[in-house]
Amino acid sequence: MKKILVFLTLLVATANVFAQTKSPVSNDPEAKKVLDAVSAKFKTFKTVKGNFSLEVKDANGKTQGTKKGTVYMKGTKYRVSITGQEIFCDGKNIWTYDKGANEVQISAFDQSGSMITPQKLFTNFYDKDFLYKLNGDKTVAGKTVQEVELTPVDKSKPFFKVLLGVDKTSKMITSTQIFEKNGNRYAYGMSNVATNAAIGDDMFMFDVKKYPGVEVVDLR
Repeated sequence: MKKILVFLTLLVATANVFAQTKSPVSNDPEAKKVLDAVSAKFKTFKTVKGNFSLEVKDANGKTQGTKKGTVYMKGTKYRVSITGQEIFCDGKNIWTYDKGANEVQISAFDQSGSMITPQKLFTNFYDKDFLYKLNGDKTVAGKTVQEVELTPVDKSKPFFKVLLGVDKTSKMITSTQIFEKNGNRYAYGMSNVATNAAIGDDMFMFDVKKYPGVEVVDLR
């Protein structure tokens, strides 16, 4: 499958640093309080559903593209729907469906815990190989948002800074900005987040019967 799901690809590119084992030199304890609160709050949810948007800008500030979609999470299960693609994960298998090609690739879910998933982007994603500091509060759409700045200890990474916006009341990440060394900027936002709604397990499985003529590529 030639196309790549933009949402997960960009966030995984950012989060790959988290899989390292080296500890950061020093960090802002106030920023850690904010990030710990985000992680603790997310772990209380049985299910999460939310809309997301992704905007890409070049070094001149010109928008190069935008994507919108929906993400569902339940335990280790998740489903991501975005223009042209869908990813289903039932905690054992991952189905990546390309709508244009009417093709689905099936791969095994990594049970070791090293695989980056949407859930990991909200829980304990910050304690390895990142320095972080609290930039202060901002008012966004009438809400108080705490901005946390993260910088990778490994300076060979293609990005040099990540800004997280955390709703001070809900303790949820509402926005992420990734700053690349080449000047590109990726802005990701979450909205309309609903928690603990009833979501059936079939939501996280790809049903071949619903996709007539789909080509199945089993990579397990």
